[in-house]
Amino acid sequence: MRLFVFGLGYTAQALARRLRDAGWHVAGTGRGGAVNFDDADAVRRALAAATHILSSVPPADERDPVLERHGDVLARSAAWLGYLSSTGVYGDAAGAWVDETAPTGTGRRVARSEADAAWLARGARVFRLPGIYGPGRSALDRVAAGTAHRTGLAGQVFSRVHVDDIVTGVIAGFDAPPGAYNLADDRPASHDDVVGFAARLLGLPLPPLAPLERLSPMARGFYAENRRIATTKAKRLLGWRPRYPDYRAGLRSVSAISSPTITSAPPTIDSVDQR
Repeated sequence: MRLFVFGLGYTAQALARRLRDAGWHVAGTGRGGAVNFDDADAVRRALAAATHILSSVPPADERDPVLERHGDVLARSAAWLGYLSSTGVYGDAAGAWVDETAPTGTGRRVARSEADAAWLARGARVFRLPGIYGPGRSALDRVAAGTAHRTGLAGQVFSRVHVDDIVTGVIAGFDAPPGAYNLADDRPASHDDVVGFAARLLGLPLPPLAPLERLSPMARGFYAENRRIATTKAKRLLGWRPRYPDYRAGLRSVSAISSPTITSAPPTIDSVDQR
């Protein structure tokens, strides 16, 4: 089996490692790939050989660059299609649980919602992901580096997902019907709960409080949204279950296999990337 990935970044590289171990051939664009995204001939040859095609490339300049540049080739392909989207398409839900039937395009991520819809229209399996974490990319790293902060917003919660659980969800999706699938843990929590737990695992003091007005516009927009992501559909149709059902299990696992470097740098305000 052959997978071609547009955007071999953090999450897609984790998927690539798992599939290569299982005997797959994986190629792609991005920092983990060897195919030049702008080389139309090279991309066309790679797509023609692929049995599965996945995009993890977010919109740029309000457009999906993969569909914009290579959509005509994708339209002629008979390969399995997948797209890594974001639960940001749901917008603010005032803390309520949302599933794949919830309206999209009502929040701050209009371009992401449009890309999500465009991939669905092409028959893709669209995996909607909340905050992604794992080795080298978690609250442990930010706390250790002195770049984490607390918000004081105890009522603002959001979901997360360990990168390994995304990998198993995408693989389960290889045999699933086209459509949208939420992949998230089972315990949405506040930002402060997560960084506080990370600090305790590291034996470090709690990060400082950061007033909202000190945050970037993107971060303020993120904290203005409040939702819990339901994963009943993925569990029912994909047979998927998260190995790390909450942030505590996930961070303990990350802590066990990595040792974030603790620095003495003064605290700064970290950015927020919902994907």
